[in-house]
Formats: sequence, C-alpha cells, structure tokens
Amino acid sequence: MDQADIPALLARLASDEDASRKMAVFKLQNSINDPAFADVFISSGGLVVLRRLIMTAAGNTLAYSLQSLTRLLEVDMGWDIFEGPTASDLVERVVELIVTNPLVNILRGAMSILVALVSHSQSAVIGGAASRTPGTFGFRALKPAVAVYPQFFELVIAQLQSADHALCANALMLINALIRDAVSNEGTMGGKTNGATQGDEWSKFIKRLQDLGLIKAVYKLMQSSALQDLAHPLLEFQSLTKILLRKWREVEVDLERPEHRRALKGLHLASAPDRAHVNGHSPPIEQHETPAKKGSRRHNPEKWRRLGFETESPAQEFDITGFLGMMDITDYVRKHEDGFQKMLMEQAGKPASQRCPVARASFAVTMVLYEHFEVDKADLEDIKGYQVMESKDHDRIFRPLLLQWSRLHTAALHAFFRVWKVTGAEHDDFEKVVELVRILVDQVVGEATRTKDVLEAEEEMQEFDVARLREQQMDLLEMSFEGTWGQHLYQVREELKQEALQFVKEQRIRCLLEGSWFTKPTPKRENNSGSKHRLFTPTPWRYAKLSHNRRYLHYADFEVQTAQEPTLDSLGEKIDLSTISSVVSNVSADDVKSTTSGATTKTTTTKITVYSFVNPINPTKGMDTKEHPILSLWPLSHSLASEWLDGLLLVLNQAPITAETNKLVNMVSEYGLKIRLLNVRMDPAFDGPVPGAGVIPSREGLDDDYFFEV
Repeated sequence: MDQADIPALLARLASDEDASRKMAVFKLQNSINDPAFADVFISSGGLVVLRRLIMTAAGNTLAYSLQSLTRLLEVDMGWDIFEGPTASDLVERVVELIVTNPLVNILRGAMSILVALVSHSQSAVIGGAASRTPGTFGFRALKPAVAVYPQFFELVIAQLQSADHALCANALMLINALIRDAVSNEGTMGGKTNGATQGDEWSKFIKRLQDLGLIKAVYKLMQSSALQDLAHPLLEFQSLTKILLRKWREVEVDLERPEHRRALKGLHLASAPDRAHVNGHSPPIEQHETPAKKGSRRHNPEKWRRLGFETESPAQEFDITGFLGMMDITDYVRKHEDGFQKMLMEQAGKPASQRCPVARASFAVTMVLYEHFEVDKADLEDIKGYQVMESKDHDRIFRPLLLQWSRLHTAALHAFFRVWKVTGAEHDDFEKVVELVRILVDQVVGEATRTKDVLEAEEEMQEFDVARLREQQMDLLEMSFEGTWGQHLYQVREELKQEALQFVKEQRIRCLLEGSWFTKPTPKRENNSGSKHRLFTPTPWRYAKLSHNRRYLHYADFEVQTAQEPTLDSLGEKIDLSTISSVVSNVSADDVKSTTSGATTKTTTTKITVYSFVNPINPTKGMDTKEHPILSLWPLSHSLASEWLDGLLLVLNQAPITAETNKLVNMVSEYGLKIRLLNVRMDPAFDGPVPGAGVIPSREGLDDDYFFEV
C-alpha cells in the first residue's frame, strides 16, 4: 500500500461500519511491517486508531488488529502504545483476550504481543533505552493485569496442548520470555530490588509454573512429532532450563534464609532421628539409669554425619552444588522418605568405613548430571543448536530427559546405592563408585533417543549390570591411555602378548608332560562266510606322554583305560621330536550307528596326526623329501585336542593355531594390560623425575668384591 493512502486508510479504520474497518485493517496488517510505511502511519496518529480497534473490536477485525500491532513491534516500532496512562488498560485487554477468548487467530495475536512486550525489557537496556518508564515492559507490565486474571498462567500453559502448532509455539515463546525476564538481572518479579528478595521471587515464580504442569507439557512436545514446527522455542526452553539449573547452583545455602533453614530441618526430621535403631549410636538405658525427661532434647554428636554429611556443619558442604544440591536431596527425601529411613537403618548397623554416605552421594550425583548435560555451556549450545537446526538431527540437539532432572537424580542415586552394595565399597572407594555412576549416566542417558521415556531410562539404570559398567570403565580407560600414550601403549600391549604366549606355551607343554588318554578306532571284522576271520587283540586306548627332558614323545596302546596313569617305562613306543616335520589336525563328521537303539547320529571326531620325513629320496640332488604319518591321536574332547595340538606345535617352536589357545593368550594379555592401567596414576606421570633420580652413584672407595642378593 502506498504511503499516500494512509489518511484514507485511517479514515476507514475509524469508520462506524464493521465491514469497512475489517477491510482496512486487513490491508494494514500486510503493509505495516514496512518501516517507511510504519513511520508515516505512526506520525499520522495511527497508534491511537489501532489501540481503539484492539480495545473495542471483535472477531476477524480484532484478529487483524492484533496481527498489525505484532508486525509493527517486530520492526521495533510503535512501542509508544505501551506508554502513558492508558498503557495498563491495553495490556489488561490483551491478557483478558487470552483468558476469555476461544478463537485461535485472536489468541495467537494476543500472545505474540505479550511476547514482544515482555522480551522488550531485555532489549531496551541493550539498545540504550534506559530512560523508559520503569515497569512499562517485562513481567512488571503484565503484573497488574495478571492480578485481575490470576488464571492467566494456567491458561497459557494449557495452550501448549493446542492442536494449532502456531498457537502452541506462541504460548511457549511467551513462557520463555517470562522465564528469561524473571531470571535476568533487570527483571524483578516484585517491587523490591534487594538480592535476597529478588532471588526468592524468581524461584517462586518458576516453581509456580512447574506446579501448573509446565515441565510435563514441554516434555511431551519435545518428544512429539510436532517438533519441527516448535523447534526454536523448544530449544530456547531447553537452554533456559540449563540457565535455571546454573542459577540455582549459584545460590549459596545460607541458614539465615528461612527457606534454606526449613529445608535442612525437614531433611533431619525425615530421617526419623528419634529412632535409636536408626541412629545406631544411642547406648541402651541400663536399669539403674533414669530415662530422660519427656520433652528434653539430648544432642546427637552425629546428627548430620549419620545422614551422609562429612561434618556437623551441613551448610558448608553445599559449596559445590549450591542450592541445586539442596533441592535434589530434599526432593529425593520427600518423595522416598521410607526408602531414605530404611537406607539409614541399614547403614547404622555397619562399621563407619562401610557406610554409604547418602548426602554426599546425592551431591555427587547432582554434579554428575550437571556435567553430563554441560549446564555451564548453555549459551554456547543455544547458538550451536540454532546453527545446526537445519540438519534435522533432533536426537543430538534436543534432550527431553534434561527436563526430568529430579527423576534422573533419584534413579542415579538409587544406582549409586546399588553399586556401593554390590561392590562392597568402603569410604575410600567413594570416587570409584562415582565414576561408575558417571559411566552409567553416560550410557543410559547419553545414548537415549529423543523419544525414550524417562520411565524406561529409570528401569535401565536400575537393572544395568555392574559387570558391564566395569567393562565400560576399562574400555574408556584404555581409550584414554590410547590417546595419551599412543606408541607406548602399543609397545606394552605387544610385550604383554609375548609374555602371555610364553605363559600359555608353558601351560600347554605341561599338559603334554602330564600325559593323556586317547581313543583308538579298531578295525572292523570281516563277516563274509567265505573269508577267514583275522585273529587279533583289540587295543581301543592309546596313552601318550612327553618325556621330562622334552625331547621324546612316548606312547603305547592298551586294551583298557587303567586307573593309574602309565609310567614312561611302560610306554614302549617313542618319537624323537627332532624328526617331526609337521603336526596337523582335522575334524570330520562320521556316521556312527548306535549299538543300543540302532539310530544313526552324527559325532564329531578330532584327529591329530604327527608327520615325519622318512626315507628321503636322494636329498643331495635337491629332490623333495616325502612326509609319512608316524602317529595319530584321537582326543576325547575339544579342550584336550587344543591342548595337545598347540602343545606339540609350541614344543616344536611353532605358533598355536586353535581358537581356544589364542583366546587364552588374548585373555591373559588383556588382564595384564588392565592391571597395569589400573596401577598407573596419571598425575605423577607428568611431574617429572624426583630430585636426584637418574644420578649414577660414585664407586669411589669400592673394589670388585661384591655380590647380588637374589
């Protein structure tokens, strides 16, 4: 629309005919976001006309009027409409529309205006507009109207469940603006400006929103299919959640503040301090002693330490977690009071070194979650999230489980108790248990998809096997050392592999030195009547044993397996190991008829064959020699086959070939590596040598008369 048409437009906007006003304001909403047009419109008194329409119109005329004001504010113009004696009436009108009007197009426009109004308090100071009337913008501009319509916040949060995604997004943007204004240094929820009151007010406001179901509503949106349409306000809410967590952590626990004092007192009372069996330190009253008078209080020397604090001054132990740590532990105790008391009873009967420090564990879990979600990087993540929004990698950007902070804290704390109990941890093992819980959170929460429900995450943390945590810990430790030490770790691994091979070689050869029984298939009789029967004595067993000097392999065949192992003297056959050319093995499936049932079954027979060069054909002329089998062994099991096959190869200084032996070598070398990794301390490795290290001592005054004591 041309700027010259503005006087005529204003005349139609002020017309008494609704159809004329509706058409005029419809055209206005499409042109007013042009700064040049808006400037002429405002200078021509258009704000007064637009305000009158918003205050009196209804239906589409009202919807177009609200949209026109929204677009005007988007180009950062028209803020004068919220100043002066009539500003509060306009704000109250917009709030009234949100509370009472059911039309979606009107609700969208009204919420957009309030988003701009609340957000402008933060941009005003940045833009140097500090001279504006205090309270004109931000939450304070809404406060009088909200007092008239106290159901305002409840209805705004209810719109998060709207089927209209645009309205839902506007409602969430309004909530985000209110939260950001509440926690900003400029925004004060009440009229007082002192630090304590301001801190109390924003915290109470956030709690009020949470009590109205804000977290649950946003959590569902973040997991829903409507994520694409709500991506930006949801990401901002996620960033604000981190800002709130960080702000709560920055609040120091001060017993001079009533709510902090009440929280600690509630924690103490929830522990059932009057129960002697919970305390575990109150001595029994002897018959000659007089019971304490009713109403008298005896000071418990471990009032707080029995709850898991390290000292009797609990306030100072919140230095790291701040008020966030107090919120987490008091929330856990409030929701699981019976479990809390039961835990204290179990710990009271144990020695002091074996008791699980509940409070200290809660603080540790708070910091594990705090570091896992990288709460201190909220602003940076917000920027990165907006930059990669187009990548559609929503599982990487959005973390719905962050909104379930309290439930995750409880689940991780229960996991801490379980790990402590299963591992038999003691006081000095506290940090080790914390590290296992950290790995657990990384595995369950860190690997969770966007749509994974918090209940599923809780169950997984409760059922996660501690042995798997140990494996994960070792893998992470090895990866850490791999990156830090590189070639040195590779050399250590190779050395350990050679040591493991020597260890397994000795074990396999010892099996040969002990000797073993083997089966020996007997030849079948000829059943033809015309043929003569062969006369022979069946010898179905064979015994083999390596000589003590490891130079000969002795063996003999027997009719039966004797109870006592045959001696070397009773083994009539022997093979010089130096004549063996190769040792091979095959696995074949033979059809064997059962003598009892006649059924045909498949049995797997492992055969080991020893070869030797026999009668070489003129080797001086370079012709190939011929191998002949000189011994066959049929082991009774796969394990025995592995021991003898690889044992014979190793005694001949050849490499083992069976999977069982190679698995044993790898297992021994991996255990050796893990033991070395667990014994390495990272800190001293970078401190350099101790003073005097590496200095060769002087031999002055010494002679050659010395010896080494082994």
